[in-house]
Amino acid sequence: MSAPLEKLLRDARIDLVLSRIEKDESVLKEVIKYIDSNIRSIKFNSIHVLGEVGKKSVNAISKIVSCLEDEDWSVCREAARSLGKIGNIAKEAVSYLSSLLENEEESIRKEAAIALGKIGNPTLESISRLIKALDDESEIVRTEVAIALGEIGSDAYEAIPFLMKSLKDLSWIVRTASAQSISLIGKESTKAIPSLISALEDPDWRVRYRVANALKEIGDASVPGILEVLDHSNKIVRKEAIDALGEMKITDPKIIHAISKLLTDKTEMVRGKTADTLRNIGKAAVPNLLRGLEEANNKMKVIIISALSGIGSDAIDAIPTLISILEFIEEINSDEIEIKKNLLYSKSILPRIKLMFSTLNEYFSARVKSEAARALGSIGKDSENAISALEYALINPKFIIRREAALSLGKLGSSAVVALPSLIEALEDRNPDVRWRASEALGIIGVSTENVISGLSSLVHDKCDYVCEAAITALDDLAEN
Repeated sequence: MSAPLEKLLRDARIDLVLSRIEKDESVLKEVIKYIDSNIRSIKFNSIHVLGEVGKKSVNAISKIVSCLEDEDWSVCREAARSLGKIGNIAKEAVSYLSSLLENEEESIRKEAAIALGKIGNPTLESISRLIKALDDESEIVRTEVAIALGEIGSDAYEAIPFLMKSLKDLSWIVRTASAQSISLIGKESTKAIPSLISALEDPDWRVRYRVANALKEIGDASVPGILEVLDHSNKIVRKEAIDALGEMKITDPKIIHAISKLLTDKTEMVRGKTADTLRNIGKAAVPNLLRGLEEANNKMKVIIISALSGIGSDAIDAIPTLISILEFIEEINSDEIEIKKNLLYSKSILPRIKLMFSTLNEYFSARVKSEAARALGSIGKDSENAISALEYALINPKFIIRREAALSLGKLGSSAVVALPSLIEALEDRNPDVRWRASEALGIIGVSTENVISGLSSLVHDKCDYVCEAAITALDDLAEN
Protein backbone atom coordinates (compact mmCIF):
# COMPACT_ATOMS: atom_id res chain seq x y z
CA MET A 1 0.00 0.00 0.00
CA SER A 2 1.43 3.40 -1.05
CA ALA A 3 2.16 6.06 1.56
CA PRO A 4 -0.10 9.13 1.83
CA LEU A 5 1.11 12.21 -0.10
CA GLU A 6 1.29 14.21 3.12
CA LYS A 7 3.74 11.71 4.65
CA LEU A 8 5.92 11.71 1.53
CA LEU A 9 6.13 15.50 1.64
CA ARG A 10 6.87 15.52 5.38
CA ASP A 11 9.63 12.95 4.88
CA ALA A 12 11.07 14.83 1.86
CA ARG A 13 10.53 11.92 -0.51
CA ILE A 14 10.64 14.29 -3.46
CA ASP A 15 11.47 11.55 -5.96
CA LEU A 16 8.35 9.56 -5.07
CA VAL A 17 6.11 12.63 -5.21
CA LEU A 18 7.47 13.58 -8.64
CA SER A 19 6.95 10.02 -9.81
CA ARG A 20 3.28 10.18 -8.76
CA ILE A 21 2.80 13.49 -10.58
CA GLU A 22 4.33 12.03 -13.71
CA LYS A 23 1.82 9.17 -13.61
CA ASP A 24 -1.16 11.30 -12.56
CA GLU A 25 -1.05 15.11 -12.94
CA SER A 26 -4.07 15.48 -10.66
CA VAL A 27 -1.62 14.86 -7.79
CA LEU A 28 -0.20 18.30 -8.60
CA LYS A 29 -3.39 19.95 -7.31
CA GLU A 30 -2.97 18.14 -4.00
CA VAL A 31 0.63 19.32 -3.71
CA ILE A 32 -0.48 22.92 -4.29
CA LYS A 33 -2.95 22.62 -1.42
CA TYR A 34 -0.19 21.55 0.95
CA ILE A 35 1.53 24.95 0.51
CA ASP A 36 -0.93 26.12 3.18
CA SER A 37 0.19 23.45 5.64
CA ASN A 38 1.21 24.59 9.12
CA ILE A 39 3.88 21.91 9.21
CA ARG A 40 7.12 23.49 8.01
CA SER A 41 8.58 20.41 6.24
CA ILE A 42 5.36 19.79 4.29
CA LYS A 43 5.13 23.41 3.19
CA PHE A 44 8.82 23.61 2.26
CA ASN A 45 8.82 20.36 0.27
CA SER A 46 5.58 21.26 -1.53
CA ILE A 47 7.24 24.44 -2.82
CA HIS A 48 10.33 22.44 -3.75
CA VAL A 49 8.30 19.89 -5.73
CA LEU A 50 6.42 22.63 -7.59
CA GLY A 51 9.73 24.17 -8.65
CA GLU A 52 10.94 20.82 -9.95
CA VAL A 53 7.79 20.44 -12.04
CA GLY A 54 8.47 23.80 -13.69
CA LYS A 55 5.89 25.38 -15.98
CA LYS A 56 3.29 22.75 -15.05
CA SER A 57 3.04 24.61 -11.73
CA VAL A 58 1.45 27.66 -13.38
CA ASN A 59 -1.61 27.44 -11.11
CA ALA A 60 0.61 27.53 -8.03
CA ILE A 61 2.49 30.74 -8.85
CA SER A 62 0.32 33.08 -6.75
CA LYS A 63 0.60 30.84 -3.70
CA ILE A 64 4.37 30.49 -4.10
CA VAL A 65 4.69 34.28 -4.45
CA SER A 66 2.87 34.70 -1.16
CA CYS A 67 5.53 32.48 0.45
CA LEU A 68 8.16 35.09 -0.40
CA GLU A 69 6.90 36.92 2.70
CA ASP A 70 6.99 33.86 4.94
CA GLU A 71 8.52 34.37 8.38
CA ASP A 72 10.70 31.28 7.88
CA TRP A 73 13.69 32.44 5.81
CA SER A 74 14.27 28.97 4.35
CA VAL A 75 10.68 28.84 3.03
CA CYS A 76 11.15 32.29 1.51
CA ARG A 77 14.40 31.19 -0.14
CA GLU A 78 12.81 27.99 -1.50
CA ALA A 79 9.92 30.01 -2.93
CA ALA A 80 12.37 32.28 -4.78
CA ARG A 81 14.28 29.27 -6.09
CA SER A 82 11.12 27.53 -7.32
CA LEU A 83 9.79 30.64 -9.04
CA GLY A 84 13.07 30.83 -10.96
CA LYS A 85 12.68 27.21 -12.04
CA ILE A 86 9.09 27.87 -13.18
CA GLY A 87 10.52 30.54 -15.48
CA ASN A 88 9.07 33.39 -17.50
CA ILE A 89 5.43 32.53 -16.77
CA ALA A 90 6.09 33.63 -13.17
CA LYS A 91 6.36 37.29 -14.17
CA GLU A 92 3.99 38.37 -11.39
CA ALA A 93 6.79 37.50 -8.96
CA VAL A 94 9.29 40.01 -10.40
CA SER A 95 8.37 42.91 -8.13
CA TYR A 96 8.42 40.75 -4.99
CA LEU A 97 11.73 39.12 -5.93
CA SER A 98 13.27 42.54 -6.61
CA SER A 99 12.52 43.64 -3.07
CA LEU A 100 14.28 40.52 -1.74
CA LEU A 101 17.58 41.76 -3.18
CA GLU A 102 17.84 43.85 0.00
CA ASN A 103 16.96 41.01 2.37
CA GLU A 104 19.29 40.45 5.32
CA GLU A 105 19.78 36.77 4.45
CA GLU A 106 22.51 36.27 1.84
CA SER A 107 21.05 33.06 0.39
CA ILE A 108 17.68 34.77 -0.18
CA ARG A 109 19.37 37.66 -2.06
CA LYS A 110 21.28 35.13 -4.13
CA GLU A 111 18.19 33.07 -5.08
CA ALA A 112 16.20 36.23 -5.82
CA ALA A 113 18.87 37.36 -8.29
CA ILE A 114 18.97 33.94 -9.96
CA ALA A 115 15.18 33.87 -10.24
CA LEU A 116 15.02 37.35 -11.76
CA GLY A 117 17.48 36.28 -14.44
CA LYS A 118 15.51 33.14 -15.29
CA ILE A 119 12.07 34.79 -15.25
CA GLY A 120 13.07 37.83 -17.30
CA ASN A 121 10.14 40.21 -17.89
CA PRO A 122 12.10 43.02 -16.21
CA THR A 123 10.64 46.25 -14.92
CA LEU A 124 12.38 49.57 -14.32
CA GLU A 125 12.28 48.73 -10.62
CA SER A 126 13.82 45.26 -11.02
CA ILE A 127 16.65 46.53 -13.23
CA SER A 128 17.32 49.39 -10.83
CA ARG A 129 17.48 47.03 -7.85
CA LEU A 130 19.73 44.58 -9.70
CA ILE A 131 22.12 47.41 -10.60
CA LYS A 132 22.22 48.47 -6.95
CA ALA A 133 22.89 44.86 -5.93
CA LEU A 134 26.09 44.85 -8.01
CA ASP A 135 27.58 46.51 -4.93
CA ASP A 136 26.30 43.83 -2.53
CA GLU A 137 28.75 42.91 0.22
CA SER A 138 28.53 39.23 -0.80
CA GLU A 139 30.71 37.99 -3.65
CA ILE A 140 28.24 35.24 -4.62
CA VAL A 141 25.33 37.72 -4.68
CA ARG A 142 27.27 40.16 -6.89
CA THR A 143 28.15 37.29 -9.19
CA GLU A 144 24.55 36.07 -9.56
CA VAL A 145 23.31 39.64 -10.06
CA ALA A 146 25.80 40.15 -12.91
CA ILE A 147 24.74 36.83 -14.46
CA ALA A 148 21.05 37.74 -14.10
CA LEU A 149 21.54 41.01 -15.96
CA GLY A 150 23.17 39.09 -18.81
CA GLU A 151 20.30 36.59 -18.92
CA ILE A 152 17.77 39.45 -19.09
CA GLY A 153 19.60 40.62 -22.20
CA SER A 154 19.07 43.83 -24.14
CA ASP A 155 16.36 45.06 -21.74
CA ALA A 156 19.14 45.48 -19.17
CA TYR A 157 21.20 47.85 -21.35
CA GLU A 158 21.09 50.52 -18.59
CA ALA A 159 23.29 48.22 -16.51
CA ILE A 160 26.23 48.39 -18.96
CA PRO A 161 28.09 51.27 -17.19
CA PHE A 162 27.72 49.50 -13.84
CA LEU A 163 28.89 46.17 -15.24
CA MET A 164 31.89 48.02 -16.67
CA LYS A 165 32.65 49.16 -13.14
CA SER A 166 32.30 45.55 -11.96
CA LEU A 167 35.11 44.58 -14.34
CA LYS A 168 37.35 45.98 -11.59
CA ASP A 169 35.68 44.04 -8.78
CA LEU A 170 38.08 42.41 -6.31
CA SER A 171 36.58 38.99 -7.14
CA TRP A 172 37.62 37.30 -10.39
CA ILE A 173 34.26 35.47 -10.42
CA VAL A 174 32.38 38.78 -10.46
CA ARG A 175 34.71 40.21 -13.12
CA THR A 176 34.18 37.14 -15.30
CA ALA A 177 30.39 37.25 -14.94
CA SER A 178 30.34 40.96 -15.70
CA ALA A 179 32.36 40.57 -18.91
CA GLN A 180 30.11 37.78 -20.12
CA SER A 181 26.95 39.73 -19.32
CA ILE A 182 28.13 42.81 -21.19
CA SER A 183 28.35 40.74 -24.38
CA LEU A 184 24.97 39.09 -23.72
CA ILE A 185 23.19 42.39 -23.21
CA GLY A 186 24.40 43.43 -26.63
CA LYS A 187 22.54 46.69 -27.08
CA GLU A 188 24.88 49.62 -26.53
CA SER A 189 27.61 47.20 -25.43
CA THR A 190 29.99 49.13 -27.69
CA LYS A 191 30.19 51.67 -24.87
CA ALA A 192 31.97 49.01 -22.84
CA ILE A 193 34.75 48.41 -25.39
CA PRO A 194 37.38 50.64 -23.67
CA SER A 195 36.68 48.99 -20.30
CA LEU A 196 36.78 45.52 -21.83
CA ILE A 197 40.09 46.21 -23.55
CA SER A 198 41.53 47.49 -20.27
CA ALA A 199 40.33 44.26 -18.65
CA LEU A 200 42.51 42.24 -21.06
CA GLU A 201 45.23 43.03 -18.54
CA ASP A 202 43.36 41.22 -15.75
CA PRO A 203 45.67 38.90 -13.77
CA ASP A 204 43.16 36.02 -13.90
CA TRP A 205 43.05 34.06 -17.19
CA ARG A 206 39.38 33.19 -16.67
CA VAL A 207 38.45 36.86 -16.65
CA ARG A 208 40.59 37.55 -19.72
CA TYR A 209 38.91 34.63 -21.51
CA ARG A 210 35.43 36.06 -20.87
CA VAL A 211 36.56 39.57 -21.80
CA ALA A 212 38.00 38.33 -25.09
CA ASN A 213 34.73 36.50 -25.77
CA ALA A 214 32.79 39.67 -25.05
CA LEU A 215 34.90 41.59 -27.57
CA LYS A 216 34.35 38.83 -30.14
CA GLU A 217 30.59 39.02 -29.56
CA ILE A 218 30.60 42.77 -30.05
CA GLY A 219 32.39 42.16 -33.34
CA ASP A 220 33.67 44.70 -35.86
CA ALA A 221 33.05 47.67 -33.59
CA SER A 222 35.70 46.38 -31.17
CA VAL A 223 38.42 45.89 -33.82
CA PRO A 224 39.86 49.45 -33.86
CA GLY A 225 40.24 49.41 -30.08
CA ILE A 226 41.89 45.98 -30.13
CA LEU A 227 44.34 47.06 -32.84
CA GLU A 228 45.48 49.93 -30.64
CA VAL A 229 46.79 47.55 -27.98
CA LEU A 230 48.69 45.21 -30.32
CA ASP A 231 51.84 47.07 -29.28
CA HIS A 232 50.92 47.20 -25.58
CA SER A 233 53.86 46.88 -23.19
CA ASN A 234 52.16 43.96 -21.44
CA LYS A 235 52.66 40.69 -23.33
CA ILE A 236 49.43 39.29 -21.85
CA VAL A 237 47.42 42.13 -23.40
CA ARG A 238 49.09 41.59 -26.78
CA LYS A 239 48.35 37.88 -26.65
CA GLU A 240 44.71 38.32 -25.63
CA ALA A 241 44.17 41.03 -28.26
CA ILE A 242 45.49 38.70 -30.96
CA ASP A 243 43.33 35.89 -29.60
CA ALA A 244 40.19 38.05 -29.80
CA LEU A 245 40.94 39.02 -33.40
CA GLY A 246 41.55 35.39 -34.30
CA GLU A 247 37.92 34.48 -33.71
CA MET A 248 36.59 37.25 -35.94
CA LYS A 249 36.13 36.98 -39.70
CA ILE A 250 38.97 39.35 -40.58
CA THR A 251 39.35 40.06 -44.31
CA ASP A 252 40.82 43.58 -44.36
CA PRO A 253 44.46 43.34 -45.62
CA LYS A 254 45.48 46.28 -43.41
CA ILE A 255 44.22 44.51 -40.28
CA ILE A 256 45.87 41.24 -41.31
CA HIS A 257 49.13 43.13 -41.87
CA ALA A 258 48.86 44.70 -38.39
CA ILE A 259 48.33 41.26 -36.87
CA SER A 260 51.21 39.68 -38.79
CA LYS A 261 53.69 42.19 -37.33
CA LEU A 262 53.47 40.23 -34.08
CA LEU A 263 55.06 37.22 -35.78
CA THR A 264 58.30 38.92 -34.74
CA ASP A 265 57.14 39.80 -31.22
CA LYS A 266 59.81 39.44 -28.56
CA THR A 267 57.62 36.99 -26.60
CA GLU A 268 57.26 33.43 -27.87
CA MET A 269 53.67 32.91 -26.74
CA VAL A 270 52.58 36.06 -28.61
CA ARG A 271 54.34 34.91 -31.78
CA GLY A 272 52.69 31.50 -31.51
CA LYS A 273 49.23 33.00 -30.91
CA THR A 274 49.76 35.30 -33.91
CA ALA A 275 50.51 32.36 -36.19
CA ASP A 276 47.43 30.59 -34.87
CA THR A 277 45.29 33.68 -35.50
CA LEU A 278 46.57 33.97 -39.08
CA ARG A 279 45.74 30.28 -39.56
CA ASN A 280 42.16 31.00 -38.44
CA ILE A 281 41.94 33.88 -40.92
CA GLY A 282 42.88 31.47 -43.68
CA LYS A 283 43.71 32.12 -47.32
CA ALA A 284 43.95 35.90 -46.98
CA ALA A 285 46.75 35.49 -44.41
CA VAL A 286 48.96 33.16 -46.49
CA PRO A 287 51.16 35.96 -47.96
CA ASN A 288 51.75 37.36 -44.46
CA LEU A 289 52.73 33.96 -43.11
CA LEU A 290 55.14 33.46 -46.00
CA ARG A 291 56.76 36.84 -45.33
CA GLY A 292 57.00 35.88 -41.67
CA LEU A 293 58.98 32.78 -42.64
CA GLU A 294 61.73 34.92 -44.11
CA GLU A 295 62.55 36.61 -40.79
CA ALA A 296 61.73 33.78 -38.37
CA ASN A 297 64.19 31.62 -36.48
CA ASN A 298 63.95 27.87 -36.97
CA LYS A 299 61.66 27.30 -34.00
CA MET A 300 59.23 29.97 -35.26
CA LYS A 301 59.43 28.60 -38.80
CA VAL A 302 58.05 25.31 -37.51
CA ILE A 303 55.08 27.17 -36.01
CA ILE A 304 54.42 29.23 -39.15
CA ILE A 305 54.62 26.20 -41.43
CA SER A 306 52.23 24.37 -39.12
CA ALA A 307 49.81 27.32 -39.50
CA LEU A 308 50.06 27.09 -43.29
CA SER A 309 49.38 23.37 -43.04
CA GLY A 310 46.29 24.11 -40.96
CA ILE A 311 44.93 26.37 -43.70
CA GLY A 312 45.01 23.38 -46.05
CA SER A 313 44.38 23.57 -49.79
CA ASP A 314 43.74 27.33 -49.56
CA ALA A 315 47.47 27.73 -48.86
CA ILE A 316 48.44 26.43 -52.31
CA ASP A 317 50.58 29.53 -52.91
CA ALA A 318 52.90 28.31 -50.15
CA ILE A 319 53.89 25.14 -52.04
CA PRO A 320 56.97 26.59 -53.83
CA THR A 321 58.32 27.99 -50.55
CA LEU A 322 57.73 24.72 -48.71
CA ILE A 323 59.45 22.77 -51.49
CA SER A 324 62.48 25.07 -51.37
CA ILE A 325 62.70 24.55 -47.59
CA LEU A 326 62.47 20.79 -47.96
CA GLU A 327 65.07 20.60 -50.73
CA PHE A 328 67.55 23.06 -49.20
CA ILE A 329 70.87 21.34 -48.53
CA GLU A 330 73.14 22.70 -45.82
CA GLU A 331 76.79 22.26 -46.61
CA ILE A 332 79.01 21.06 -43.75
CA ASN A 333 82.73 21.12 -44.52
CA SER A 334 85.57 19.33 -42.76
CA ASP A 335 86.72 22.52 -41.03
CA GLU A 336 83.32 22.87 -39.33
CA ILE A 337 83.47 19.26 -38.15
CA GLU A 338 86.93 19.88 -36.67
CA ILE A 339 85.66 23.00 -34.87
CA LYS A 340 82.83 20.99 -33.28
CA LYS A 341 85.28 18.34 -32.09
CA ASN A 342 87.40 21.01 -30.40
CA LEU A 343 84.30 22.45 -28.73
CA LEU A 344 83.25 19.04 -27.49
CA TYR A 345 86.55 18.24 -25.83
CA SER A 346 87.17 21.73 -24.50
CA LYS A 347 87.74 21.99 -20.76
CA SER A 348 85.93 25.34 -20.65
CA ILE A 349 82.13 25.39 -20.15
CA LEU A 350 81.53 28.25 -22.63
CA PRO A 351 82.61 26.33 -25.76
CA ARG A 352 80.40 23.42 -24.70
CA ILE A 353 77.43 25.77 -24.38
CA LYS A 354 78.17 27.03 -27.90
CA LEU A 355 78.15 23.43 -29.15
CA MET A 356 74.83 22.81 -27.40
CA PHE A 357 73.22 25.75 -29.17
CA SER A 358 74.74 24.66 -32.48
CA THR A 359 73.26 21.18 -31.98
CA LEU A 360 69.87 22.66 -31.09
CA ASN A 361 69.94 24.75 -34.25
CA GLU A 362 70.63 21.64 -36.34
CA TYR A 363 67.76 19.87 -34.59
CA PHE A 364 65.32 22.67 -35.37
CA SER A 365 66.62 22.85 -38.94
CA ALA A 366 65.54 19.22 -39.35
CA ARG A 367 62.25 20.04 -37.63
CA VAL A 368 61.63 22.84 -40.15
CA LYS A 369 62.13 20.47 -43.06
CA SER A 370 60.01 17.75 -41.50
CA GLU A 371 57.24 20.29 -40.85
CA ALA A 372 57.49 21.42 -44.48
CA ALA A 373 57.08 17.80 -45.55
CA ARG A 374 54.07 17.42 -43.30
CA ALA A 375 52.50 20.63 -44.64
CA LEU A 376 52.88 19.47 -48.24
CA GLY A 377 50.76 16.47 -47.30
CA SER A 378 47.95 18.86 -46.34
CA ILE A 379 48.36 21.36 -49.17
CA GLY A 380 49.93 19.65 -52.20
CA LYS A 381 47.33 17.14 -53.34
CA ASP A 382 47.22 18.39 -56.93
CA SER A 383 50.85 19.48 -57.17
CA GLU A 384 53.29 17.28 -59.09
CA ASN A 385 56.16 19.36 -57.74
CA ALA A 386 55.07 18.74 -54.15
CA ILE A 387 54.91 14.99 -54.74
CA SER A 388 58.36 15.02 -56.38
CA ALA A 389 59.81 16.96 -53.44
CA LEU A 390 58.32 14.49 -50.95
CA GLU A 391 59.63 11.56 -52.98
CA TYR A 392 63.10 13.09 -52.95
CA ALA A 393 62.81 13.68 -49.19
CA LEU A 394 62.49 9.90 -48.67
CA ILE A 395 66.29 9.69 -49.03
CA ASN A 396 67.09 12.61 -46.71
CA PRO A 397 69.78 11.76 -44.08
CA LYS A 398 67.41 12.80 -41.24
CA PHE A 399 64.91 10.07 -40.40
CA ILE A 400 62.24 12.50 -39.15
CA ILE A 401 62.19 14.09 -42.61
CA ARG A 402 61.95 10.69 -44.32
CA ARG A 403 59.17 9.68 -41.92
CA GLU A 404 57.11 12.83 -42.53
CA ALA A 405 57.61 12.55 -46.28
CA ALA A 406 56.21 9.01 -46.26
CA LEU A 407 53.31 10.09 -44.05
CA SER A 408 52.46 12.99 -46.38
CA LEU A 409 52.58 10.85 -49.51
CA GLY A 410 50.01 8.65 -47.82
CA LYS A 411 47.83 11.69 -47.07
CA LEU A 412 47.92 12.65 -50.74
CA GLY A 413 46.40 9.27 -51.57
CA SER A 414 46.01 8.10 -55.16
CA SER A 415 47.53 11.31 -56.54
CA ALA A 416 50.89 10.10 -55.14
CA VAL A 417 50.88 6.89 -57.19
CA VAL A 418 53.99 8.07 -59.07
CA ALA A 419 55.92 7.76 -55.80
CA LEU A 420 55.26 4.01 -55.45
CA PRO A 421 58.83 2.93 -56.35
CA SER A 422 60.33 5.32 -53.76
CA LEU A 423 57.88 4.18 -51.08
CA ILE A 424 58.71 0.53 -51.82
CA GLU A 425 62.41 1.34 -51.30
CA ALA A 426 61.48 3.11 -48.04
CA LEU A 427 60.09 -0.20 -46.75
CA GLU A 428 63.75 -1.20 -46.29
CA ASP A 429 64.69 1.98 -44.40
CA ARG A 430 66.89 1.42 -41.37
CA ASN A 431 64.49 3.42 -39.18
CA PRO A 432 61.28 1.61 -38.13
CA ASP A 433 59.22 4.82 -38.11
CA VAL A 434 59.96 5.31 -41.81
CA ARG A 435 59.06 1.69 -42.62
CA TRP A 436 55.85 2.13 -40.62
CA ARG A 437 54.74 5.29 -42.44
CA ALA A 438 55.76 3.92 -45.86
CA SER A 439 53.63 0.81 -45.23
CA GLU A 440 50.65 2.96 -44.27
CA ALA A 441 51.12 5.15 -47.35
CA LEU A 442 51.12 2.18 -49.71
CA GLY A 443 47.91 0.89 -48.15
CA ILE A 444 46.23 4.29 -48.50
CA ILE A 445 47.38 4.90 -52.09
CA GLY A 446 45.73 1.59 -52.84
CA VAL A 447 47.62 0.35 -55.91
CA SER A 448 48.38 -3.36 -55.67
CA THR A 449 51.43 -4.33 -57.73
CA GLU A 450 53.69 -7.33 -57.36
CA ASN A 451 56.48 -5.17 -55.93
CA VAL A 452 54.14 -3.49 -53.44
CA ILE A 453 52.81 -6.82 -52.18
CA SER A 454 56.29 -8.30 -51.99
CA GLY A 455 57.67 -5.29 -50.09
CA LEU A 456 54.82 -5.23 -47.57
CA SER A 457 54.97 -9.02 -47.09
CA SER A 458 58.64 -8.72 -46.14
CA LEU A 459 57.62 -6.56 -43.17
CA VAL A 460 54.99 -8.90 -41.77
CA HIS A 461 57.67 -10.29 -39.44
CA ASP A 462 59.51 -7.01 -38.84
CA LYS A 463 61.25 -6.73 -35.46
CA CYS A 464 59.00 -3.76 -34.58
CA ASP A 465 55.41 -4.71 -33.79
CA TYR A 466 53.88 -1.48 -35.09
CA VAL A 467 55.65 -1.95 -38.43
CA CYS A 468 54.24 -5.48 -38.68
CA GLU A 469 50.74 -4.22 -37.91
CA ALA A 470 50.98 -1.44 -40.50
CA ALA A 471 52.17 -3.87 -43.18
CA ILE A 472 49.41 -6.38 -42.42
CA THR A 473 46.77 -3.64 -42.42
CA ALA A 474 48.05 -2.32 -45.76
CA LEU A 475 47.95 -5.81 -47.28
CA ASP A 476 44.39 -6.28 -46.02
CA ASP A 477 43.34 -2.91 -47.48
CA LEU A 478 44.90 -3.75 -50.83
CA ALA A 479 43.19 -7.15 -50.84
CA GLU A 480 39.80 -5.53 -50.21
CA ASN A 481 40.36 -3.01 -53.00
